Amino acid sequence: MIFSMTGFGRGEAAEADHKISVELKSVNHRYLDFNIKMPKHFNHLDPFIRNVLKSYAARGKIDVFIAEEDSSDDAALLKYNRGLAKQYHDYAQQIADEFGMDNDLTVSRLMQFPDLFRAEEGSFDEEHLKKLLEASLRQAGEQFRAARNREGETLRDDIVKKLDHMDRNVTAIEKREPELLNDYKTRITEKVGELLGDTQIDEGRIAAEVVIYADKICTDEETVRLHSHIDNMKKELTRGGAIGRKLDFLAQEMNREANTILSKSSDLDTSNMAIDLKTEIEKIREQIQNIE
Repeated sequence: MIFSMTGFGRGEAAEADHKISVELKSVNHRYLDFNIKMPKHFNHLDPFIRNVLKSYAARGKIDVFIAEEDSSDDAALLKYNRGLAKQYHDYAQQIADEFGMDNDLTVSRLMQFPDLFRAEEGSFDEEHLKKLLEASLRQAGEQFRAARNREGETLRDDIVKKLDHMDRNVTAIEKREPELLNDYKTRITEKVGELLGDTQIDEGRIAAEVVIYADKICTDEETVRLHSHIDNMKKELTRGGAIGRKLDFLAQEMNREANTILSKSSDLDTSNMAIDLKTEIEKIREQIQNIE
């Protein structure tokens, strides 16, 4: 299977008053990179989370959003700072005594002072937490992987069409070369005939010139390698897996051969076909950047 590096997945697991939800979003990246946002008391589970998610992706920058809803009675505890409350009360009384004023500090006013109360997370069962977390991670991971696979298959179909078009162009370039040699031989023979008039034309000399010309425009090596690279890329696309880097290497090699063909080109038709090859290769390279 072929996987794109962009995708989305969501998972959710709940038991009684406890629910954990996970969202995954990814974009292209050279390596596998997780950016995890989660409740603070999940921090110690970071290695566990990464290990689970590695089974669903090989490359990409993946944003992971983990949310928790816990409506149980011991989900949170409100703590009262008695020492701080006493200090507020004592200082209020001290100020009243020093300035001969009434101490009008009330309980409701005292409760508004900062840091007098703080909410603390209640106790939780770590095994229960991990169980819910893993269930939501795997549900999100399956959905995420399926989405990346759907887009990857679309990319593969598009790349194969472009490769088929390229293969036809390479074959056309191969067929064009003998025609160019025949045209060149005809032109040089006519030119020499015009210059020598009735004098006998040296066929050996004509043949030698054609050989020199053939050596200059010969693209046999380049077209053979292009056919091979196209075939190899199709095989990799069929094999699937994490093949993005290998496909990118093959595309670079294709571009090298197309450049050489263009530099050796001696007529407009071959030049146009070589330019078309380079255009298709560039389109393929852009698509490959999305493949895992």
